[in-house]
Amino acid sequence: MRTRQTALILSAMLLVMLLGGCARSVEGAAGSEARGRYSGVGLYPAGQMWAQISHPENTNAAAAKLADDEEIIVSIDSRTGELRQCGNVSGYCIAMNPWTSAASQHTPAPLQKHADALAQDHAAATAR
Repeated sequence: MRTRQTALILSAMLLVMLLGGCARSVEGAAGSEARGRYSGVGLYPAGQMWAQISHPENTNAAAAKLADDEEIIVSIDSRTGELRQCGNVSGYCIAMNPWTSAASQHTPAPLQKHADALAQDHAAATAR
């Protein structure tokens, strides 16, 4: 009987030690070092203004353009704090870093037309 109790106690201690070791390894894997440098923030639909961004177009006629983007992929660099928005098809990115001077930022993005000009064009087209 004494041997059975000792075996049961040793088994329980072994189980606790194994489970405790599992908790530590899971905790370490979920830590900030395991996530990597870039964290995904989300996917957003490309609005009408995304296609209005002025940027050097690829001279290859088959290459994707901003108007081809259906989703905008947003991610943040955990080391620098830079927030990046990239088109899912064109690969074109806009970056913003609140810890750098305004002269070195990629924002505000240069536009071909602003939202109010697009609204005026739409109103004029529907009035005809």
